[in-house]
Amino acid sequence: MTKMNPALAQDVWKDIGEHVQFTVLKLKREDLNKEKEAISEFADRSQAIIRSLKIRDADAGLKVAIGFSNNAWDYLFPNAKKPKELETFEEIRSDKYVMPSTPGDIFFHIRASNEAVVYEAQTQFMKFLSDITEVVDETKGFRYFEGRAIIGFIDGTEAPALEDAADYAIIGDEDPDFINGSYAFAQKWRHNMKFWENLKTEEQEKAVGREKFSDLELEDEDKYHNAHNVSSKLEIDGVEQKIVRMNVPYSDPASSNTGTYFMGYARHWTVTKMMLQQMMDTTDFLLTFSDILSGQLFFIPSRTMLEQIADGEI
Repeated sequence: MTKMNPALAQDVWKDIGEHVQFTVLKLKREDLNKEKEAISEFADRSQAIIRSLKIRDADAGLKVAIGFSNNAWDYLFPNAKKPKELETFEEIRSDKYVMPSTPGDIFFHIRASNEAVVYEAQTQFMKFLSDITEVVDETKGFRYFEGRAIIGFIDGTEAPALEDAADYAIIGDEDPDFINGSYAFAQKWRHNMKFWENLKTEEQEKAVGREKFSDLELEDEDKYHNAHNVSSKLEIDGVEQKIVRMNVPYSDPASSNTGTYFMGYARHWTVTKMMLQQMMDTTDFLLTFSDILSGQLFFIPSRTMLEQIADGEI
């Protein structure tokens, strides 16, 4: 039986990055044969572009993940098998809040320590895709002080340790045809920073569930009932479920457009989906000062499968 091999996966389980680009594209759906040919060429050339940029700036630590939505998979590869858990994300709604489902066919998550490398990667990728796609969203993220979230708290404390992360992010032999792939959920949050900044530090800590400076977790009785680390903690039969989060801030500070791009990679989409539902059911405190602007699920093929797409074998 084939075993999971992180070396064959795309960059889905480590390195959040300092300069980050998220791009969502929509296929024009004008000429299927033309679009399939373009995607095949892109699948081939994209890997060469990544290798070249790693040579041009070996210290930049370039990491790239490229994915396809359920709708894109059905359109481009109608006769191919499909990952077991790949579906179109449907909006999650409560009495007060909505996690919307938004369009998207092709997804990029590009990060490096040098913004020039990020720019060059996305620019070169688009040379092969601009004729067949339209841009749905393009968001530039960044590493905040000490890797903290834009609200000032350490982010990722609950995420798996690096040495364990691959097992939570990469599909294993439970879906052998898609082994070393991953399910990526991308969601853009915009925060009311004035509201947040007007809260006292003690109130912020109760809302997040941790001390702001030290990152120590508060006792349960000291948290709000809907503290973020309560609402987002998923347990099944007493076992905590984890995904690999690579959230980063984004901002147009002069126009007060500031938020968090939530990026979650998972071996099992159902885990992420249950986390999102729980956040809505418990009214995660983050929802009280945020608008959620987008949300879609993408399958991130293994590098081996990208080669198969390039060769027209999918």
